[in-house]
Amino acid sequence: MNPQPAPTTDPRGGKSLSPKALYVEVAELLRQRIFRRELEPGSWIDELRIAEEYGISRTPLREALKVLAAEGLVTMKVRRGAYVTEVSATDLADVYHLLSLLESDAAGVVATKATNAELAELQALHADLEAAALPGAVNTDAFFAVNERFHMRLLEISNNRWRDQMVADLRKVMKLNRHNSLLKTGRIAESLAEHRAVMSALSARDAEATVSRMREHFANGLEAAA
Repeated sequence: MNPQPAPTTDPRGGKSLSPKALYVEVAELLRQRIFRRELEPGSWIDELRIAEEYGISRTPLREALKVLAAEGLVTMKVRRGAYVTEVSATDLADVYHLLSLLESDAAGVVATKATNAELAELQALHADLEAAALPGAVNTDAFFAVNERFHMRLLEISNNRWRDQMVADLRKVMKLNRHNSLLKTGRIAESLAEHRAVMSALSARDAEATVSRMREHFANGLEAAA
């Protein structure tokens, strides 16, 4: 990869991408396309077409694909190229199992160590989640977004950067399957009720109950996603 490539036009609309960060920004563009299902699980990634579309050489594109492969979002196949990863039932169960362990542990820490202001932040995010799930006006995209902000803020408050990094990578893989869970009939209402139970335990500063409620949340999420 040429360390000093010429500035490239950003495919999002005219802004120049900095040469040093080019492959990082291309990775993010592709990551979001995968999450939006513009690139479907199992689909072949046409490097030539995408490079032409973005107005870049294939070198930064290949570097971006390596980043996504390390995250588990892309699978590299010998002599066949790059494919969007397909998540098997076993993969999904493994991801949910690890997330349950990591995030329930974080929740227990938050229950005992969070400040009142930090708990208030989580309560505000939960209120946004309630608003996104109002009967007759459910905003699925908003619910997804706020749900993720809640979980990531809880992790930030628990203050363990190694756990944060592991969870961030696992959640990227989980997103490959997310439309199969919350979109099931009644799952948003169930998920919201589970969040209420987590918030209730957090507010009571009951670490044991918080850990239990978070594990139940992930167990039910896996059942809906399967």
